[in-house]
Amino acid sequence: MKFAQEHLPAKTSFNKLSNESPLKDANWVLVFGSVNRFSERNFASQIQKRYPQAHIIGCTTSGEITGDGVFDDSVHITAMQWEQSTLKFITKPISSMEQSHAVGAQLAKELMADDLKGVFVLSDGLNVNGSELVEGLQEVLTNIPITGGLAGDDAKFTKTLLLNNDKIQERSVIAVGIYGDKAILTSGALGGWKPYGPPRRITKAIKNVVYELDNKPALPLYKMYIGYYANQLPASGLNFPFAIMDDKNVNVIRTLLAINEKDNSLTFAGNIAQGTTVRFLKSDHDELVAGASEAARQILNKNVDLNDKALAICVSCVGRKLVMENQVSDEVYAVQRLLGMQTGITGFYSNGEICSGEDDSHSQLHNQTMTIAYLSEHLN
Repeated sequence: MKFAQEHLPAKTSFNKLSNESPLKDANWVLVFGSVNRFSERNFASQIQKRYPQAHIIGCTTSGEITGDGVFDDSVHITAMQWEQSTLKFITKPISSMEQSHAVGAQLAKELMADDLKGVFVLSDGLNVNGSELVEGLQEVLTNIPITGGLAGDDAKFTKTLLLNNDKIQERSVIAVGIYGDKAILTSGALGGWKPYGPPRRITKAIKNVVYELDNKPALPLYKMYIGYYANQLPASGLNFPFAIMDDKNVNVIRTLLAINEKDNSLTFAGNIAQGTTVRFLKSDHDELVAGASEAARQILNKNVDLNDKALAICVSCVGRKLVMENQVSDEVYAVQRLLGMQTGITGFYSNGEICSGEDDSHSQLHNQTMTIAYLSEHLN
């Protein structure tokens, strides 16, 4: 696999790029940028002119991840040429969250093949139940790593956009199947958040809406735990996610999206099953950076060959960005230190992360987590 990257900082137009693209024969181009940039006139057509042979996909973000750090209101373009692998691109519209599982299953059925090595997914970030989308994919594609993320919009939670060749669209999901014996797709994921307070049991919940914790109304209990920050809900909820516990360990993290004062409920960015044990989480800069390092170490532990040209697509949560503020690039540098300068870095801050983590056979929706999709071809 060959790749080349281009970057347009904030307020920089396409005419600032070189006249010729750095990888004319690219067959897959990934584009991450702000809602503002995606809404620029002729945005899609300008990228198509640079990469006429490629299938171009991308999404809006809450920050663009590059090898040089994290940027806002920029455009980051990664062109890839897969030399001995086959790619298949499928896009499906989604009009409501209730369709999420069915859309995931439909995508999976169309991608299924004996030589499928992995799937990369970009999704609308507001009108999709990410948990059910991934469950629909995984139920059909058992033992296949699925990575990607839900589009962001700088934590405004109003509109996210996807790029599919010449179209900029809302309410859709794009999936890429990667096929062939030479293809490599593996991943790593870790949060770095620490539980505090006693374990709590979800005693009433419907999908991603939690009504009761230990038979008590959920919202008042949540407000009690976060104290001063309760006046800033739901935005401050990004700093205080839930951990779904597996025995005594954090299995997956869920971010608060909304509150309802009338029924005292909490709405999260992924499903939390009734009967689940959860704990409140908090973190600081150093712990989050350590979590990103561990996500990269999980990839190294899978015996990847760092001599192969590779691309690391980092999808991290907007909540982590808000916690780390102007030091957010530290978690990207931590990934780069472990994977090496020969590994290209791209990615975005998201409304949800899709990753298989330590076990490539089981993918799920994460929140507040650094996830890394490691893509390469073993050509030797």
